[in-house]
Amino acid sequence: MKKELVCIVCPMGCRIRVDGIGDALTVTGQTCRRGEEYAIAECTAPTRTVTSTLHLEDGRSVAVKTAAPIPKEKIFELMAIIRAATAKAPVRIGQVLIPGIFGTDIVATAAVD
Repeated sequence: MKKELVCIVCPMGCRIRVDGIGDALTVTGQTCRRGEEYAIAECTAPTRTVTSTLHLEDGRSVAVKTAAPIPKEKIFELMAIIRAATAKAPVRIGQVLIPGIFGTDIVATAAVD
């Protein structure tokens, strides 16, 4: 495998190259250890923090996100769950609206009275 990435861990935006197969990966181009860790994770088990909106029972919606990153391949399944869910106002920032999905929670990122 040969893959080129732009590191998103810090503002430097290093251009990183990953070569190898399985556990035998070589990472070059990073300026810090975090860049190497990011590149390996991105090539072996990519994750994403998902942001969306969740419908409220009164017709409004609230901004939400995953409390922790989830596996990239689970994003579409998660979005279907969020689309099917509803919550009741009032909602507070940080309130768990969907608990325990793919090892994390869906939490509100805005308040709705």
